[in-house]
Amino acid sequence: MKIIAAADHGGYNLKNVLVERLRKAGHEVTDIGTQSGDSTDYPDYAHKVATAVAAGTAERGLLVCGTGVGMAIAANRHKGVRAVNCSDTFTARYSRMHNDANVLTLGERVVGSGLAADIVDWWIATPYSKDESRHATRVAKIEL
Repeated sequence: MKIIAAADHGGYNLKNVLVERLRKAGHEVTDIGTQSGDSTDYPDYAHKVATAVAAGTAERGLLVCGTGVGMAIAANRHKGVRAVNCSDTFTARYSRMHNDANVLTLGERVVGSGLAADIVDWWIATPYSKDESRHATRVAKIEL
């Protein structure tokens, strides 16, 4: 799967762990930064990832900041992007099955690397339940 990943300074360390894990699992991951713990602005990275996902140059996006909240808000401003901020595996699974979430945001200050890895694994592995028309109808209503 083609995944684009990014983080601000608050998510830099966790992003690096997750990018390495995804690559070892055989995914094609483009890491667009940040490449240090120096202060950065999360919307800059969220917009780049969301643009790539909306354009179809990446199938999914991964964003990490301190809480994941700011990244989700910024990414969701883009048409065709359904970003979800997860801190548990249940939400990760159902965001894929019912909402066809295509961008995952995580908070390095909220979840540890072990839980974050489990969240990413479930989120990547879970398919969208597109055969259930009720979900497709609801996802279609998201776009205005």
